[in-house]
Amino acid sequence: MPSESREKLVHEQRLETRLTDMPPYVVEYIRAKKRAKYSPSTLLGYIHEFEKFFDWLQQEGISLVEHIKETPLELLENLSKENVEFYKEYLEEEIISEREGVKKKRSNDAVLRNISALKSLWNYLTQETENEHGECYFYRNVFSKIKVNKTKETANRRAKKISSVILSDQQINEFLDFLKYTYETHLTGRKKAVFLRDKERDIAIISMFLGSGIRVSEIAGMTLQDIDFQKEQIDIIRKGNKEDTVLILPSALADLKDYLRIRDERYKPAHTVPYVFVTKYNGTAQPISVRAIQNLVGKYTQAYNSQADFVSGKALSPHKFRHTFASEWIRTGGNMVLLRDQLGHSSFEMTSKYTNLSVAESKKVINEMDKLRK
Repeated sequence: MPSESREKLVHEQRLETRLTDMPPYVVEYIRAKKRAKYSPSTLLGYIHEFEKFFDWLQQEGISLVEHIKETPLELLENLSKENVEFYKEYLEEEIISEREGVKKKRSNDAVLRNISALKSLWNYLTQETENEHGECYFYRNVFSKIKVNKTKETANRRAKKISSVILSDQQINEFLDFLKYTYETHLTGRKKAVFLRDKERDIAIISMFLGSGIRVSEIAGMTLQDIDFQKEQIDIIRKGNKEDTVLILPSALADLKDYLRIRDERYKPAHTVPYVFVTKYNGTAQPISVRAIQNLVGKYTQAYNSQADFVSGKALSPHKFRHTFASEWIRTGGNMVLLRDQLGHSSFEMTSKYTNLSVAESKKVINEMDKLRK
């Protein structure tokens, strides 16, 4: 089955390092969530949010400890609703960057992420912990009194937003042809040499995204043993460390075969490196990171989108390729249940956002209605 991605191993190491600066009850919380199969990346994000909150408590004089590691449980238990509301207001109003006179505040999603992480910690401390008397550490949950407003939008609005940042059926083929035949003609010197070295690998990565709809972490963590060319499928590890198997388009597997033919000779990975996609780092082959994949996808899509109008085009993320695959699945008459399984969604609600993607179909219906009224 699939191995742990390099990114996951790195995040696990960072998580352990950051825990040394956290109060014991936060360490206990993280350990409990690890047993519940939360990913290291998610927990590392939680630590970042907790640290921000504990730092704010010190800045406001609410916490008088020298180091956030010493923040007592009693302080969390007795924190007032007003304190927490002030903190939420601080998150919403703080200027996090300024460029050319334009001040930027946190997005609503960023505020929600922080408050949700704290809600999760308080829920754990007031419901799941147990002291020597069999009681929770405390029962007063101030964060249960804090309401957060999620941005509301209709399914149609959400679908249009997705449609604006994905590739159409025609663009998928055009984009792959651009990578295979056109992109290198705009390069010279070292940039061209690096691209030609990684060309088959990068095309295979792009094809795997567009031919399966899997996530970037699932691509990075894929090993040679995970590929079944006979059945045209691969084994992957989903969120929450769930093992799964998904189908791959034959055309994507053909690009993968082209890469595998040159992989060992060009990158010379050790036998201890089982990962499909590798890169050269300090003269040795290493598994390619999630960040490196995100960067190459952004670079190629920006170059492709810059062709028509000779200005800097829009860069797409690997997640937009996931949207592209899903929308193509729906347009070609694919079943929603099968799409949910292919994408690894835990509910139909997540998959249903792709059912409204065809603006062209909506326009066709509108035009037909209009004809009847003339």
